[in-house]
Amino acid sequence: MADSPSTVDDRPSVGKVALASSIGAAIEWYDFFLYGTAAGLVFNKLFFTNLDPTTGTIVSFATFAAGFLARPLGSVVFGHFGDRVGRKKMLIATLIIMGVGTTAIGLLPTYDTIGVAAPVLLVLMRLVQGIGVGGEYGGAVLMAVEYAPRDRRGFFGSWPQAGVPAGLLMASGAFALLSLLPEEAFLTWGWRIAFVASLALVAVGLYIRLQVLETPAFATVRERQEAVKVPFATMLRTQPKEFLLGMGTRWIEGLAFNAFGVLIVSYVANDLGLPQSVGLTGVALASAVGIIFIPIYGGLSDRWGRKPVYTAGVVLTALLAGPTFLLVRTEDTALVWLGIVLSLGVVYTAVYAPLAAFWSELFDTRVRYTGVGSVYQFSGIVASGLTPLIGSVLIAAGGGSPWYFVAYLVVVAVISLVCASFLPETYRRDIMPTAGHAVRGDQAVHEGTPDWR
Repeated sequence: MADSPSTVDDRPSVGKVALASSIGAAIEWYDFFLYGTAAGLVFNKLFFTNLDPTTGTIVSFATFAAGFLARPLGSVVFGHFGDRVGRKKMLIATLIIMGVGTTAIGLLPTYDTIGVAAPVLLVLMRLVQGIGVGGEYGGAVLMAVEYAPRDRRGFFGSWPQAGVPAGLLMASGAFALLSLLPEEAFLTWGWRIAFVASLALVAVGLYIRLQVLETPAFATVRERQEAVKVPFATMLRTQPKEFLLGMGTRWIEGLAFNAFGVLIVSYVANDLGLPQSVGLTGVALASAVGIIFIPIYGGLSDRWGRKPVYTAGVVLTALLAGPTFLLVRTEDTALVWLGIVLSLGVVYTAVYAPLAAFWSELFDTRVRYTGVGSVYQFSGIVASGLTPLIGSVLIAAGGGSPWYFVAYLVVVAVISLVCASFLPETYRRDIMPTAGHAVRGDQAVHEGTPDWR
């Protein structure tokens, strides 16, 4: 079948497309989050054995951040071709790249075997992961949003968003099970199983994604030959406000997720001295809850608007940060789980769920893959990649107390709310390309009323 949905009957249902996007996203995020979990539990002990435990953990989290440094490159490269060639082809390419990088990590020799080459190779594969997931997000979101009816974009756009907690659930769940092995077996070969298993998951994801056609919005752009030559440059020139403020709205999202999904696992195990399975199980439970809440909040954003749902989530995230750490510091397993589930599974998801549709509705179709991916990935360097590192430094500076980090989270929440206040509400916008566009040079010139103003 031609990769162009020329008739309504040829088009797969929006539910099928959204499901394909969410499953593929879950697999990619599983790969990416495996590293974050391993950074706090394994890599500090196997790849940085020449350092003391605290320094080794900090350096290990620094390599975790390396993946986020590569993600903007992935968003620009794959966004460029996603806006010029198509969403589907780029999603297939990113899945393959991600699978190769993750599997390779599971096969790497350790520091004791090959010395300094081990952490060098580890960082290199982390960069490969970053490039792959950097190109994934924009395409997965757009496959769902651009297929969805106008009044359901928040709901269906949240499906690939649910791939994030699903990937985290699989990653933390895999490590929770493998950590039940004797410590020597876990550190010798057990942890590697989770990474090598990526091969089978990628095969499943490829099969699913090959069944999906190109989105109607991009097919229209291609049919009219209106693709821009350099999407990233055009996006910066025509929509700098959306790009910069969009990154600001992303800051608290990335910070909250990595605080309660990555950093807290290390805090529970290394600072409080609890079994590592306690934090991992809490994150797994929160992820399972999040999979349920994300489409609920996405649907609410179709009814109430993107900004009200997002704003409520940000405010509650800031208010709940301190109580969450108080619950965790009780060292009571049930209370630790309660704190993580409330912050990560129930509240954080209100921040995250509406953003897929919100960002997609901010950008013109011709630069939408680039715009959405760039907002997510460029901001992710600080918002997500540096969070475990910043958190571990702030906690160490506080003598093991998390309150410096909690204060940092509250400040970031305020900044994100300010950024959101300067962006328009978008949930009633038409995101299909409008008639009356002409392309001159490397920029689409809007002769009528632009669909993104």
